[in-house]
Order: sequence, then structure tokens, then C-alpha cells
Amino acid sequence: MEASDLARWTRFAAKGGIGKCIALQDCVAQGVEDLMFLKDDEVVVLLQLPQEDQYLGYCEGVVGRFRGSAVHFHGRLKKPVFAKRQS
Repeated sequence: MEASDLARWTRFAAKGGIGKCIALQDCVAQGVEDLMFLKDDEVVVLLQLPQEDQYLGYCEGVVGRFRGSAVHFHGRLKKPVFAKRQS
């Protein structure tokens, strides 16, 4: 992930993303794109990915993918709104 994308996702996470969830189990990252978290960690959900049960999230300063089956969502996720920033 490029530094500009990481900064944008981090700002979005600080605003609460599209929702939050709590880890039901420890999740060890299998690859560089994966998010690692421990049971009971709070994960900010940033985006639902096209792959089934896959999400982009933020936890402990790290952005990465995770499985929805490994977490408990705090209710319904918001619909993301993508807008281009004016430079």
C-alpha cells in the first residue's frame, strides 16, 4: 500500500470508518496485506472488499484485510461514500 493511501485510510479510521467490530479470536497475518489482531481487540472497518467475508480494517495503527467470521460487528456497517478531494 502506498504512503498516500495509508495516510488516507488512517484518517478515515480516526473518523470511525464504516463501523467497528470486536475480534472473536486471535488472527495472525498470513501475508503482507493481512491485518493481525488479538481476541477482544477493536477493529475499525474501512471497507467491505469484493471477496466474500473480506474487509479492510484498522487496528493498532495498522491497515489490512481480515475475515468477517473472525469478528463480531457492532451493528450494521455504513455505506462508504467516495469523493475526490480538490487539490
